[in-house]
Amino acid sequence: MSDGKPTAVLLVEDDENDVRITRRALDRLAQPVDLHVTPDGAAALEWLAAAPTLPDLVFLDINLPKMDGFELLGHLRAHPRLATLPVIMLTTSTRTEDVRRAYAAGASAYVVKPMRYPAFAELMARTLAWWTQDNRLPTHGPTLTAR
Repeated sequence: MSDGKPTAVLLVEDDENDVRITRRALDRLAQPVDLHVTPDGAAALEWLAAAPTLPDLVFLDINLPKMDGFELLGHLRAHPRLATLPVIMLTTSTRTEDVRRAYAAGASAYVVKPMRYPAFAELMARTLAWWTQDNRLPTHGPTLTAR
């Protein structure tokens, strides 16, 4: 973020290769990023409930085991504490119905992963810069309270 603190990012992604290239792309940015990864929606909800502070951004894949990205997005938007958390769908799906469904469920953005790493790294740099420098994010309190 602009105050010199690392940008806290939650990546909800089950594909280890996608996690690796995302971590690589974020590690190469000038701005520091504190990345936490969960492999599915259920694990993401557990992590958010236990986290002392909420992330600044969530990158969320659609196709996940246990609880898919759409279901997790629904849980996030239904919880008063998480409702304004910026959630960026980060997926390989270009299906119009997935885009519509994501925005209808409350996605903040829908980004399609490029197939080549240089394009992916550039996309991540632009996306993170927009969300953390150009855009004003809501302030989240220090803890998530159970409902």
